[in-house]
Amino acid sequence: MFRVTVTKSFSAAHALKIGGKCENLHGHNFKVDVTVEGRELSPEGLLIDFRDLKQWTVEVLDELDHKYLNELAPFSGDCATSERVARFIFESLAARMKGNAARIAEVTVWESDNARVSYTGEGR
Repeated sequence: MFRVTVTKSFSAAHALKIGGKCENLHGHNFKVDVTVEGRELSPEGLLIDFRDLKQWTVEVLDELDHKYLNELAPFSGDCATSERVARFIFESLAARMKGNAARIAEVTVWESDNARVSYTGEGR
C-alpha cells in the first residue's frame, strides 16, 4: 500500500459551545494534512500527482479560509469543531477524487502545534 500526504494551511475563526474561553469567538492558523492511499501506481510510477492533490486541497481550504466557520453552510446548526472541519475536508476531497485509483485515507486538522484531530471516514 502506498500513501501520499500533502500539507496545507488556512486561517479561520469559530466559537465552540463547550464552556470556557473557547465559547468566545477566536481563530486559528489551521494546518491540514491530507493523506491518500492505494495499491496501484500509474505507468509513470505515481499513486497520485502531488500537483492534483495540492490543487484539490487548496480548492477545499479556500472555502474555509478567512471565514467565520460557524456561519458556513456545512456547519449550519452544528458547532464548527475541528472534528467537523476534518470530516468536511475529507468528504469534499473524496468527491473530487472519484474515479481516481487513489482514495482519501485520512485528513488531520491541527489547531495548534500540540492539538490535532484526524478523520478517516465512516465505517473504516
